[in-house]
Amino acid sequence: MARRPESQEPAQELDARKAAILEAVVTEHIDTAQPVGSSSVASSERVGVSPATVRSEMVALEREGFLSQPHTSAGRIPTDRGYRYFVDHLRSGTLGPTQQHTVREFFDTVHGEIEDVLEQTSTLLSRLTQYTSVIVGPSHTHATVRSVQLVDLGPRRVLVVAVLSDGAVEKRTLDLDHDASVADVADASAQLNGLLVGTSLDQRVEVPSRAGVVAELIRAATGALFDEAPILDGDQLFIGGSSRVADAFETVDTVRSVLGILEQELVVVSLLRDIIDSGLSVSIGSEHGIEPLSACAVVVAPVSIDGVPAGAVGLLGPTRMNYPEALLTAQAVSEQLAQRFGGEDSRRA
Repeated sequence: MARRPESQEPAQELDARKAAILEAVVTEHIDTAQPVGSSSVASSERVGVSPATVRSEMVALEREGFLSQPHTSAGRIPTDRGYRYFVDHLRSGTLGPTQQHTVREFFDTVHGEIEDVLEQTSTLLSRLTQYTSVIVGPSHTHATVRSVQLVDLGPRRVLVVAVLSDGAVEKRTLDLDHDASVADVADASAQLNGLLVGTSLDQRVEVPSRAGVVAELIRAATGALFDEAPILDGDQLFIGGSSRVADAFETVDTVRSVLGILEQELVVVSLLRDIIDSGLSVSIGSEHGIEPLSACAVVVAPVSIDGVPAGAVGLLGPTRMNYPEALLTAQAVSEQLAQRFGGEDSRRA
């Protein structure tokens, strides 16, 4: 389920008994947040050996770096290496029927501009998992224009509304040098559709240089849509459930560090991209290379349209996060977003 980059050496393989014991420790620690003792592990159906044998194997797993013992008399907790082994050996599963229904119902009923949908999606994802969610939306740079409409706002003021292929709606207000009649606005609107529909936002559009109010409207509208920087900004970032950070981590310093990173949008987007580019769907602890996130795990599911990257769905939580559920939920949401980003063409496919 979670892939490892080719450049990273795989963790040593454990025999079946050690693997079952490690899985039992990770699973219980995720549920309880407490050190796990040998008696509890021995009662697991998949382990099937005595507490004494479990203790011996847990000592070996600690020696090999998969478990640690926070206190001399306490049980064991997984290390980052232990979590990594657990994640790399997850068996395929399916999202629960209740969660599946919630995701489908949300995307069947959510409406609005793409930014509104992404913001609501980040809230949904956080609510489903109880972790902080990170949604990276598609950049508008390569989106194409689906339709353009000019709206008369009064003397010498016109609103340009462009609907893009990714579902985004861009609006610009034009201040004109001359009065424009209703007929002029309608004529310019029709010509703009013929000129711009199917054009991507990173293209240069040849605009007729003729004189007249209609030509002025066309030049002003294309300039507002193609030359203004905001529309060509990079990836859009939406964070849901940032308040959950306070509940996920034990120390105030860790909470502050994580919240500080979440405020740095470029760092967050780069982190998700790096995880995806490395071939992983989960990054654990020190694997991020970002010290303030050393107590965190990040689950990522890329959003692609016809094999082209169009964003990402991420979840950030403690290293003891529920990896199976987080991975399945992120994947389900990413698939729905891919359909939404793909627009009418993907729905007809």
